[in-house]
Formats: sequence, C-alpha cells, structure tokens
Amino acid sequence: MSSASSGVSREIHDVVIVGGGAAGIAAAASLLRRRPSLDVAIVEPQSKHYYQPGWTMVGGGVFNAASTEREEADFIPGGARWIKEAVAGFAPESDEVILSNGERVAYRALIAAPGIKLDWAAVEGLPETLGKNGVTSNYRFDLAPYTWRLVQEFRGGRALFTQPPLPIKCAGAPQKALYLSCDHWLRNGVLANAKVEFHNAGGLLFGVKEYVPALMEYIKKYGVDLNFGSRLVKIDGAAKTAWFEVTKGDVKEIVARGFDMIHICPPQCAPDVVRSSALADAAGWIDVDQTTLQHKRFPNVFGLGDAASTPNAKTAAAARKQAPIAAENVLCFLAGNAAHASYDGYGSCPLTVERGKIVFAEFGYGGKLLPTFPKWLIDGTKPSRLAWFLKERILPPIYWKAMLKGREWLARPTISAKS
Repeated sequence: MSSASSGVSREIHDVVIVGGGAAGIAAAASLLRRRPSLDVAIVEPQSKHYYQPGWTMVGGGVFNAASTEREEADFIPGGARWIKEAVAGFAPESDEVILSNGERVAYRALIAAPGIKLDWAAVEGLPETLGKNGVTSNYRFDLAPYTWRLVQEFRGGRALFTQPPLPIKCAGAPQKALYLSCDHWLRNGVLANAKVEFHNAGGLLFGVKEYVPALMEYIKKYGVDLNFGSRLVKIDGAAKTAWFEVTKGDVKEIVARGFDMIHICPPQCAPDVVRSSALADAAGWIDVDQTTLQHKRFPNVFGLGDAASTPNAKTAAAARKQAPIAAENVLCFLAGNAAHASYDGYGSCPLTVERGKIVFAEFGYGGKLLPTFPKWLIDGTKPSRLAWFLKERILPPIYWKAMLKGREWLARPTISAKS
C-alpha cells in the first residue's frame, strides 16, 4: 500500500512496537504468546541487547560486563518482524511511524517503548572527560568496568557520587554505586583515608520513607557526607574539579569540589523523537493513562517503559509488569473492547548496600509498598542476604529466559472484573 501524503511505500502491521529494549521485547513476546497469528513489527536499530540492571554489579566487581550483553536477534520473538532502523518521527494522526530512511510503517496499534535519553551533554565538559581522569558512570556498558577499576585503584582522597533531578532510570543506581564502592574500601582498609560525598539534586535519600532508615544506617557506617539540593552542572576532568549548583531555600550558588574519582548519573529526559511529537505531554513523555497505559488522545497508541508518563520508578521490574498489561490492552483495542488490564505502578529497586546484602525496595503508585514475598522470607525494609541471592543469581535468568520470552512469572496482569 502507498502513502498518499508522501508517495513513499509503507507497510501496515497489526501492531508496531517502537523500541527493542526490555519493555519492547517483553511486550512483543507477551502479545505473540497470547495471539501467535498477530502481525507484529519491532523497530529497533541496535544489534546488541543489554541487561542494564547488571551494570551496577559490573561497577562493583560482581558481574563481568560480557554477561550483560547478548545479540538482539536472539530475543526478537518468533513471528515478529525486526525492522532494523531508527524512528525519526511519530505520525499518530495517520497511524504511522517514520523511519530514519524515510520509509513509513503503518499500524492498527502502536506500542511506544523507545526508552530514555541519557543527556550527558547537559553537564558542561562531561562528554569530553567520560572514561578518563577518574570520571565514570555505571549508566554506560563500556564505562561500568572503568568504575570497578577506579574503585580498586582508589587509595584515598575525595570520591564524589552524583544524582540528577528525577525522573531517571533506576533512581537507586547512583546510591548502589556509592554503597558498593564504600563497602569495597571498608573491607580493604581504604575507607578511613577517603572523603566520600553524595550529591543529590533532590531533597530525599529515597522517595519511599520505609526504606530510608536502613539506607541511613549505611550512610553513617560509611561516613558519607550527604549533600541535598546539589546538582552537577560542570566538570573539568583534567583539573579534577566538579561544579555543583547548590540550592538552599531561594538561594542558589555554584560550589566547586575537587575529586580523585567521581561516579556520575547523567541528567535524563524523554527521547527527542518523543518530545517533538504529538504523543508527548507537556513534560515530553508519552502521554498515557497510568493504569491502562493507553494514550490519552490516540486510543490505538500505548506507551510503556522509561519513556512513558506513568509516575512509577523507571526500572526493568516496572517494564516486566507493564508489558503483559500493554499486551492485554492492545488486544482489547484490536477487538473493539475497552482496556481491561490495570497497572498499579509497581517498580523494584534492589539497593545493594554492601556486597552480599540488599535492601529490596518494591513499591507502587504513591509509595505504596508492594512486596512480592512474605515479610518472614524477605523484609524489603531491611538488608537481606536472600535478596542479594535473588539479585545476583535469580533475576538475570528471569530477565533473559522469562521476561523477554513472554513467560510472565509473578507478572500476570490484573484484569478488571467487568471484562
């Protein structure tokens, strides 16, 4: 079929999924397990797929980087077509996505899961110094091993850890890097020679109050200097200096801090292709209903994962819960029915407070605690060895062999009674 508006040939699919990351692949797998005959296309330009929750463990010397990388082709579900192109634009008025090569792909329903933009350039000087001069970040596959190298080589001095304004993916990850580094230094007799600072642009250590007491015990144990309202704005790696905009009440000032190593969590925002589209809300995110994941203005569009406007923690655990809900509700739409699966905002953040122990935070909308396991087995508000075992040994195979294959262990969607 041809597009009258552009004269460029286009293909029409039952469902087009933009994004072949955790959310997109899981949604495709869930769809095709429910309806194998469905015509599904996945638009994703990258040839590698990454288990990003593992990068914190790489930076802490627990995992090797290679274990977090696989071939994307191995996870495209059977029956789906892989369109190996980037998306250049969304055209929801004509039910199309525009590819970087100029082609248009049409759909009956769209699942938009393009992920989040790591805005390294938002910090002056950061792109030029990443990966050298003691400047690192576990938010990049190629840099997480450098984090571990810096931690091992550190013999004392000032170590800085940063967290930008929310929302960011895995808001606990900046702290995880802090705790695992400090634990290594403590075990190796280095911490006494270290001045460790955590610079958080927000005003809270963690957004769900039930988990804060356990985390504060580790802040005290490691002697971390907490700096709230402190946002990294500039860095000079060669000069080993970082500048922070510090906000106290109505007063803002720029404060310079020298460092021997610095772990940076970059500022983050919705992808440019989303922010410039009709799918975006005022803040640039895909404007969806937080319960059904259905777009508020385009009913045949669904959004999930890090780019969605849902006010949940942006984690792989959230995507694991969202994917089957999106699959159910897309099929409802295609059948002419109202969406009947609902999302409660579930997200999980296994906070690696030391090697061998984790505070297993699980919560939903409004900070409501949503534990998977009974308290006698894993009390998520306290450090747990069993939670560490879950993170280290169980969650990676669940990701590769269950979530990305449409096996919805502990992730079956809640269906409304009226459906």
